[in-house]
Amino acid sequence: MLAVARTFTVVGVAAQEVHVEVDVHSGLPAFSLVGLPDAAVRESRERVRAAVSNSGFEFPLHRITASLAPADLRKAGPGFDLAIAAALLAASRQVSAEALDRYWLAGELGLDGSIRPVPGVLAMAEEARRGGAEGIAVAAGNAAEAALVDGLSVVPLRDLGQVAALGGPALAPFDRAELTAPSSNGTGPDPPDLAELRGQPYLRHALEVAAAGGHSMLIVGPPGAGKSLAARRLPTLLPPLRREEAIEVTRIASVCGRPPPPGTLAGRPFRAPHHTISTAGLVGGGSPPRPGEATLAHGGVLFLDELGEFSRQALEAMRQPLEDGSITVARARHSIELPCRFMLVAASNPCPCGRGESSDRCRCSEASVRRYEAKLSGALADRIDISLTVEQPSPEALRLAPGEPSASVRARVSAAREAQVRRLGAGRCNAVMTPAETRRACRLDEPAAELLARSHTRLGLSGRGYERVLRVARTLADLEGVDRVGAGHVGDALSLRRRQPAP
Repeated sequence: MLAVARTFTVVGVAAQEVHVEVDVHSGLPAFSLVGLPDAAVRESRERVRAAVSNSGFEFPLHRITASLAPADLRKAGPGFDLAIAAALLAASRQVSAEALDRYWLAGELGLDGSIRPVPGVLAMAEEARRGGAEGIAVAAGNAAEAALVDGLSVVPLRDLGQVAALGGPALAPFDRAELTAPSSNGTGPDPPDLAELRGQPYLRHALEVAAAGGHSMLIVGPPGAGKSLAARRLPTLLPPLRREEAIEVTRIASVCGRPPPPGTLAGRPFRAPHHTISTAGLVGGGSPPRPGEATLAHGGVLFLDELGEFSRQALEAMRQPLEDGSITVARARHSIELPCRFMLVAASNPCPCGRGESSDRCRCSEASVRRYEAKLSGALADRIDISLTVEQPSPEALRLAPGEPSASVRARVSAAREAQVRRLGAGRCNAVMTPAETRRACRLDEPAAELLARSHTRLGLSGRGYERVLRVARTLADLEGVDRVGAGHVGDALSLRRRQPAP
């Protein structure tokens, strides 16, 4: 007899429907699994065999063939166990096949028949809704995550024995009243606060501008100047994610095995990979392709500390994400597009020793300094909106009272972001404006236009750099709540791009 169950495979950050066809017929006992399964999927035969026997069912001593369609798509992970076992039980007439037409399944089986959570269930639930399923049956630990998708019945399963009751009154759907709001940007009882950044007023100003417009930034300075401290407080200045954005961020985190607490939408991510990371680890790759840190930072902040220590190849791979907000990973069989619209914050020392060539204690050769600086190519630097140099704060500055807290700055940032939403649409900010939108939104008065024209030649701005100065100037005007971009806004935007503090 033949039975079919529907399950999922994860491709990139999305799920794709997979039909599990199980045929039980006469012949010598054997269990064959076809359809490009990886090692974890092939091992499911043994897990299914033990789980069926230990759950009170009879494992059929016949020739069993399980096919995972489409056959040309590689299947990975243990999430196919539940669907294979359910189709096997239906093919051997031990459970009703009718419920398998209405409910799609995903879960890993324990040898005792227990059902364990698997990554990517939110993406699976979205695919089930698109495919017209009545509901989805998942491990109890995944039920709250799947229930984030509206219009889909979610049935939590604790063991394989409950498959026999699937679709009946004995199994109640998950109660969505248990779901909670998105996580806060600050986590824990004592979250980081911008008030802790002392003695760096220009850096505080740059952080506010970057947060208000979603701009990328580079901070150059000696160790201990507050670069890392500032970057780690940037998420506390950002407004909370809209529900649609939080769903997308949660889906990415789930696919990568880092879901938020059950029933909770993710807040803005903050990712700080080590400088030894590979290119594939940073922007995604592998076979099959997997998301990298750039995708995990989608909707939040990607912090690259010690920028000069990253490999040149990894840094150059950041060009497309910074320009397009996505990256395409192409392989021989297929290609996938990974979202990665993040705020880049990069921090670097002025030279390998960190003291800078102007310091009497610097012993770096001119050649080593040039090699260090060459890690950041001109093409990549041109894609960074804000670039500034900081110095060590003085002891007197460190003894000053704490500065303005994150909550106060976030209120101004949120007001500026709301103005951008009215101008550009939901979820968009000045950093992602198209050239046509930039021309419409950044109408300069005569003094501002003259200043930008003079600076274009003097600073050697590229066409991209010219556009990015306009976008930063537009953000400065939004923070002041004015419609027209003035000479003061353009001057401030230029100083934020050439690494020199305002006089």
